[in-house]
Amino acid sequence: MMKLNVNGHERTVDAEADTPLLWVLREQLALTGTKYGCGIAQCGACTVHLDGAPVRSCVLPAVSIKPQQKIVTIEGLSATSSHPVQRAWAELDVPQCGFCQSGMLMAAAALLKSKPNPSDADIDAAMTNICRCGTYNRVRAAIKMAAAGTRSSS
Repeated sequence: MMKLNVNGHERTVDAEADTPLLWVLREQLALTGTKYGCGIAQCGACTVHLDGAPVRSCVLPAVSIKPQQKIVTIEGLSATSSHPVQRAWAELDVPQCGFCQSGMLMAAAALLKSKPNPSDADIDAAMTNICRCGTYNRVRAAIKMAAAGTRSSS
């Protein structure tokens, strides 16, 4: 048994020592917004925040997470979908198929938290998620829109 702080709630789960966080989130906690893509931490569909930093949950053993560490999934980013990146994604109609988008949103939110006014180079460095539909130009535009909204509301 292990205790995890997920989206602000302490949860107790029973998982094998090698079970990736992704599968604990999806199968035991029914938080299916975090997606399985590649299973080798390359595509980013499984991105969640661990203490505010984006991590690829498909390769992170859940047992390695300490009870005081805070995990935030796409479901916990904003209960009302009002986070600046969520609003920008919707306004610019960023996703096509949408499969990679929860990971993209989590990576973008972490970027804006660390760099409220990211340059194109900052965006390129932070957004390593793969989108098979190729919506990268809309992702960049949405990040810039969210950054502008974040700065104006601060």
